[in-house]
Amino acid sequence: MGSGDDTGDPVSYKALAAGTPVMTSDGVELGRTERAVENVKEQIFDGIVVRAGSELLWVDAPEVARIYERRVELTVDAATDATAVGPYEPGAPEFSANVRAGRIGRFFGGGWKKR
Repeated sequence: MGSGDDTGDPVSYKALAAGTPVMTSDGVELGRTERAVENVKEQIFDGIVVRAGSELLWVDAPEVARIYERRVELTVDAATDATAVGPYEPGAPEFSANVRAGRIGRFFGGGWKKR
């Protein structure tokens, strides 16, 4: 695999774009990347959150074989992905800035919203 077959060049998980197709080892599309997750404390790649239809799935780092510019390849095939890939359940709540909260809203803690 590589740039000869439309996957693009290998990239770091830090450069992985949202919406990149995630393929099982036998070529079946599992879904599209939502984001890569890093263990910040240990500075290592932890896994990928994948959107499959309306649900979010968690792919742990050992199940990720390669990350390319235009595709992520997994180590598991479509038959075993049900046991290796599970629903995404974040360990801690995730927050993002609420840009619609005004100055008073931010003063009272409304500047953040839970994802």
